[in-house]
Amino acid sequence: MVKFDHMNLPVSNSRVSRDWYVRNFGFKIEFEVPSRDTIALQDDAGFTIFLYPPKGNISGVKCSLTLQVDDVDSKYRELRDRGIAFVNPPGRYFWGYGAELHDPDGYQILIWDEVSMRENSGGSSN
Repeated sequence: MVKFDHMNLPVSNSRVSRDWYVRNFGFKIEFEVPSRDTIALQDDAGFTIFLYPPKGNISGVKCSLTLQVDDVDSKYRELRDRGIAFVNPPGRYFWGYGAELHDPDGYQILIWDEVSMRENSGGSSN
């Protein structure tokens, strides 16, 4: 058996990133290690992301985080109303139906939901 258990995500400010993911996506704080400025966040499925400051800068190639939400369109409106800027609003993209934004460190966040993905599958319009 193989199960993806956790990932390490280098960030410029652990507290800023913690607050952003908790406020905007409802991640829970699993634990914090103040002496290492490390914060463990957990999603609803139990997957943990460790936020930590790297030794050096975090420029260069970055990963994308794909987050499943209940409803892409309503999550988009909620975040937009909070002042969160989107790279692309809800729509059909090469990866399916969803929306694209960045976190405080510039990591690409893709949001999608099962219903919209199923209803809008079948090629890209963007």
